[in-house]
Amino acid sequence: MRRAAVVLLALLGALTACAPVENGTAMTTTVIPAPVSRADGEGAFTLGHDTVIGGEGEAAAVAEYLAQSLRPATGYQLPVGALGQIQLVIGASPAPGGYTLDVEPGGIRIEADAPAGLFAGVQTLRQLLPPAAFGREPAQADWSVASTSIEDYPRFEYRGAMLDVARHFFAVADVKKYIDDIAMLKLNHLHLHLTDDQGWRLQILSRPALTEIGASTQVDGNGGGHTAPLYYTQDEYRELVEYAASRFITIVPEIDLPGHTNAALSAYPELNCDGIAPQPYEGIEVGFSSLCIGKAETYAFLEDVIGEVAALTPGPFLHLGGDESLATSDEDFLTFIARVTAIGAATGKTIIGWHEMGRSAELPAGTIGQYWSFVRPQSGAAEHTLSFVEQGGRVILSPADVAYLDMKYDPTTDQGLVWANGPTSVTESYLWEPTEVIPGLSEQQILGIEAPIWTETLRTIGELEYFAFPRIVSIAELAWSPQNSGTAGARFDDFGDRLAGLQPRLEAAGITYYKAPDVPWRD
Repeated sequence: MRRAAVVLLALLGALTACAPVENGTAMTTTVIPAPVSRADGEGAFTLGHDTVIGGEGEAAAVAEYLAQSLRPATGYQLPVGALGQIQLVIGASPAPGGYTLDVEPGGIRIEADAPAGLFAGVQTLRQLLPPAAFGREPAQADWSVASTSIEDYPRFEYRGAMLDVARHFFAVADVKKYIDDIAMLKLNHLHLHLTDDQGWRLQILSRPALTEIGASTQVDGNGGGHTAPLYYTQDEYRELVEYAASRFITIVPEIDLPGHTNAALSAYPELNCDGIAPQPYEGIEVGFSSLCIGKAETYAFLEDVIGEVAALTPGPFLHLGGDESLATSDEDFLTFIARVTAIGAATGKTIIGWHEMGRSAELPAGTIGQYWSFVRPQSGAAEHTLSFVEQGGRVILSPADVAYLDMKYDPTTDQGLVWANGPTSVTESYLWEPTEVIPGLSEQQILGIEAPIWTETLRTIGELEYFAFPRIVSIAELAWSPQNSGTAGARFDDFGDRLAGLQPRLEAAGITYYKAPDVPWRD
């Protein structure tokens, strides 16, 4: 009953809590994703040269993160100690993953039952500060936070982004920047699409040719004689995993099988039924490659690769693809999926697969299905997705026509694709309801939502951000905030106003974004 009452308060208060109003020395700012409930008070707390951030035990690392994020812009030392005017406390949470945040003239308190909840509260606090707080250079600003009381928790447990580093490779520094980008929005999983026809991007010590040959290409060239490594060493991958963990983001590695495997097939001829390695591939077509399902060498290869990836990955998930296996017969596909998921599950990981994997009735119990068809499912997609639930698993929703960030925004967008009923506007990316996508799929059976970005046409971190922002903000709010029962127009008006409030913070953080015409930007 308490949770229902809080959600009702959030919906009733949306119109009043989201508009900036004068309040003492500070402006009441908006928060995105929208919190469950918020009540604004009188006065404000102001950061100063003497401000200390308090956090002990498990809270200490989050307190240090907050201090590090604010020191460059404020120029303040912001030491971290046991007690401070800004206090982070491990205590109670309103719900799993949640936090409370109380701002009064005398200080700020963030409380949660786990460090991840504190981290979410810190992201909210950063938005309540002036936009300059997101910068990395000293800035002149009134470092005030208007008095407010927030109670907040996520709607879905899994809130993800996917980055395709196979079509075009992205260096460690670029991935770290994207991790920071999505952490700001309270996303907590980064799915790395590490292998595809165009490239194999993770070093496998037992199979060195995967990167010696399989990582020599990407879309539109940079193959063969390209001097820069187009893969992550195992130490670099560990570095990414650790960096993400410091932002309470879990890395989900994907090895896409049995299709999307030309890079592997070119590296190891014995994986081909005819024993002949194909040439490395630099195009964007899909569905033409397949491991040889009947060969013992295929499963020896899988044991090596999956074993190493699982050992490198402390998180609970291992994604094994299963999509668009058009060059694999139905019989071979079902045989393969039963064997490969068993190999994966034997490592102790929970397997995730694209919804086509649900064609198999022999999945390890608890296997997670990732749905990528449309808001109105294509033939068979809904049934295959529900198969995961019938086998004891849950579902991640990534409907391509609203959640794929590589779709064009409109017909004039230079890059991007349109195959998923595109272009996809910011309005379309926001105005869909997860529980209405697949008939028969309940909210409890939805593990979460993920926004993939495929990189056939994207080559740089700036291009990546431009296509992600602002649509990834839509997905983050759908994954975090309570379901809003208002009319479509009212829902987007509220979201658009808050998105516009995020604009100067994106600019201060150096995040490239698209000024979508359906958003009321402030300049």
